[in-house]
Amino acid sequence: MAPRYAMPLAVVAITAACWFIVPLRWALVLLVPILLLTLWDFVQGRHALRRNYPLIARVRWLFEDLRPYLRAYIVESDREGRPFTIDERALVYARSKGEISTHPMGTELDVYSEEYEWLGHSITPNDEAPETWHVRVGGDQCTRPYDSALLNISAMSFGSLSANAIEALNKGAALGGFAHDTGEGSISRYHRKHGGDLIWELGSGYFGCRRKDGGFDADLFAEQAQDDQVKMVEIKLSQGAKPGHGGMLPGAKVTPEIAEARKIEVGEGCVSPPAHSTFSTPIELLEWIVQLRELSGGKPAGFKLCVGQPHEVMAIVKAMLETGITPDFIVVDGAEGGTGAAPQELTDNVGMPLREGLILMRNALVGANLKDRVRIGASGKIHSGAGMARAFALGADWCNAARAFMFSLGCVQSMKCHTGECPSGVATQVPWRQIGLVVDDKAERVARFQKETLKSLREIVVAMGYDSPWDLTQHDMYQRIDSAKAGPLDEVYNFLRPGQLLADPASTRYARAWEVARADTFRRVN
Repeated sequence: MAPRYAMPLAVVAITAACWFIVPLRWALVLLVPILLLTLWDFVQGRHALRRNYPLIARVRWLFEDLRPYLRAYIVESDREGRPFTIDERALVYARSKGEISTHPMGTELDVYSEEYEWLGHSITPNDEAPETWHVRVGGDQCTRPYDSALLNISAMSFGSLSANAIEALNKGAALGGFAHDTGEGSISRYHRKHGGDLIWELGSGYFGCRRKDGGFDADLFAEQAQDDQVKMVEIKLSQGAKPGHGGMLPGAKVTPEIAEARKIEVGEGCVSPPAHSTFSTPIELLEWIVQLRELSGGKPAGFKLCVGQPHEVMAIVKAMLETGITPDFIVVDGAEGGTGAAPQELTDNVGMPLREGLILMRNALVGANLKDRVRIGASGKIHSGAGMARAFALGADWCNAARAFMFSLGCVQSMKCHTGECPSGVATQVPWRQIGLVVDDKAERVARFQKETLKSLREIVVAMGYDSPWDLTQHDMYQRIDSAKAGPLDEVYNFLRPGQLLADPASTRYARAWEVARADTFRRVN
């Protein structure tokens, strides 16, 4: 008998048997719904598997739903798992809770494979290094510079994260004395409740300073940007997880609180276009930065991007040289960065990873003798002191982290961010799901994680014999090329000398990008 008929007949037979055997009639409470479900599968015409294998086919979907959890908790080893391994998450959990984060019996990495890279330590560690460091962000064109911590909370919007999560992050930032990036969803009441320092991110939707037609409202921007809680203004050109991609916020998701923060109408959908409407050329971008700096009362203004086309970076550098205008900072986001939801093809195939993007940005600024005027932030899967040290060795001045701070809130990487079904209350707007995230408790974990991670960074700086993380260079970082060969990073990547792009661009790997770049356009000029 074909399976298509076997299962319905079997369920009918069992149900009938239970009806006639009086002591088993209680089982009909389960069997009748199962019988109805089986008969529905048998007659419906939408799903071939359910029609050919009534009821049994549903087992496949059950295991599809359970697969991520079975892999994470049973199948995967400590070094497996994406985007963050069990070991990486465990480190964040331990530090945020104040638990022991040490490891016994030596490294579990294969030190003779490409997964191993290392920082060169010194025979004479420098225990006299300062206990903490800050970096001053704001050039000579900025009247209200900001002394930034070396690890800050990267951009995550209210709406993507829950109200409780935003509150806990901002209170943690206030407790620890570091900054909290608003994300492009603008400044909500939950960002303001605890007074933590804010970096206001402006995306192409201009949320928080948006006109009715979707354009930029300078007066509305000035009104909010001059608030003392806002310390810096960051233009989002692109982000690692979905570079070059805009978005549509459906009206159903525009609650009164989200509408209040984003300055849009309740229940009305709105578009964030892929490109900004306030500028279309490198020079116009820099001129807008000047405007934002003035409107904010002299606060640092800069931009964030995931590096894509090298000639576009060179075009911005040429615009700096032509106009004399420099951003106060540039944040480089790697393609490994995260987001609540993004098209799979963009996440997996578009954008430059943090290491390559950071090196390119460092080379562009150093090669044009501009690095001393522009600070570089680094963002992309940074979750540890070692990850920070690597970023500093490549040219970063400070680091941002997003998912690591989510882990400090209790995120378990359930991969449900885009569904609103986050079990830990971090990435959801469902009220009952947020209840488990207790703001006061999680805020302390946020602050503790940041403090312990910076302590780890200092331990590495001390071990390397330096006074500060800015002393690290590409010569201090080693990468294995194959099982028989390894060397410092400058044997793998090219690092430009100061002024090399100006004096002899043909001697660099960026010769073509430099040649086709122009300050008045982002397009290649052949």
